[in-house]
Amino acid sequence: MRRSLAGVALAVTSMVALSFLIPLAALVMSLVKEQSVTAAEQRAAALAPVLTLTTDPSALRESAASLDATEHLVVHLPDAPALGSSRAPAALLERAQKGRESISQQIPSGWICLQPVVLPGDRVAVIENFVPEEELTRGVNTSWAVMLLLAVGLIGGSVLVADRLGAKVVRSSKRLAHASQALGEGNLDARVDPMGPKELRDAGVAFNAMAHRMTELLAVERELVADLSHRLRTPLTALHLASERMAGSPESARVEAAVSELETELQAIITAARTPLAVGPMGQGMLGTEAGTGHHAAGAGAAGPRCEAADVVRRRTAFWAVLAEQQSRPCSLELTQEPAAVSLSDDDVAAVVDALIGNVFRHTPPGTPFGVSVVRTAQAVELVVEDAGPGIPEPDRALSRGSSTGSSGLGLDIARRAAAVTGGSMNIARGPRGGAHITVVFALAPPLLSGRRTRISRRRTGWPRGR
Repeated sequence: MRRSLAGVALAVTSMVALSFLIPLAALVMSLVKEQSVTAAEQRAAALAPVLTLTTDPSALRESAASLDATEHLVVHLPDAPALGSSRAPAALLERAQKGRESISQQIPSGWICLQPVVLPGDRVAVIENFVPEEELTRGVNTSWAVMLLLAVGLIGGSVLVADRLGAKVVRSSKRLAHASQALGEGNLDARVDPMGPKELRDAGVAFNAMAHRMTELLAVERELVADLSHRLRTPLTALHLASERMAGSPESARVEAAVSELETELQAIITAARTPLAVGPMGQGMLGTEAGTGHHAAGAGAAGPRCEAADVVRRRTAFWAVLAEQQSRPCSLELTQEPAAVSLSDDDVAAVVDALIGNVFRHTPPGTPFGVSVVRTAQAVELVVEDAGPGIPEPDRALSRGSSTGSSGLGLDIARRAAAVTGGSMNIARGPRGGAHITVVFALAPPLLSGRRTRISRRRTGWPRGR
């Protein structure tokens, strides 16, 4: 933009300068020529009265010398040689003598002025004044040089002013762009100092107001989430009391363990919601990865949270094992023995596992088999959850929040965003069991210490029971 403004100023000023410079240069040259010719004619006319008084050669030479020191003033007397060095063509001289016509005309070497004078006895003398070519253009080159310097100065000054104005506009635009990019990457404190032209200042003020309002709305939303989560404490308390009344029964311990786990998760949600606008990796994924910046988010994860995905999956499967046993669901667990570190916290990976396994329990009838596996590849960790249920007929629609029939669509969206934060992906297909086959790919976290790559191995086990 800065170059464009400077180019526009250069083009406009150059055209304006040329439109004035060319006619002015021609006018200067015409004026200098006209002044030289007029002076020559005046000198010839000044010598004419002397001829009417005397035709003495010495007197005429003295008068001509006093009028023209360059000895270009020549007198042609009838029946006598010319008094001086004549440069007039014979045809012009004869025309002036016989026709008694004043002639002022350009010749190859300059300009000639012929002034006839009628002497006593009806004789005609001719006064010749020659103006050399250099006198016709004397001072023209200097005038042109001065005008050219002035034009160059004006053009340079306009380009400099345009460049300074353009730099101010560009600087203001870049600051606004950088602040917008920072806000888009999750820096809610990003603001811009309004500067530059009025339009850009207004844009900066509007951006600051938008960022402030967005921060306020996010704070209100997070507080609302915390309040809604806190309202679940009342039914949890009732469940605690019910489990206490069931003390001694076989189901009491399991119900108490499930209620305790739910209360722990609820407390974690309230704590995270009330952290002042803290955006963890999942929050960064919402702000950055949606636009295709997964690589950036993965890089940012190197300095952020980190966990072993296989360990988290093992712990969460233990939680779901109790319900799987109660519903007589055949299930399998397959875990890699390779290090499977990903750039997510334990809670984030646990949320993905809970969402996917929870969907199996929610959307398939009791007794439907399913399996979970964690596979380590060269560049990623793959979490696979599959079942023998009816499958997912519209995978793309299932990924949209609130669009799935009978479901909020949050579970699959949580898994997709978690994968995108690390630079991975998610795929929904129909698996060998005949039902849904969901693969969540997490990019490997950058290694903390360099070491040799070990072989990938798998261990197939049953779900832990009674844990």
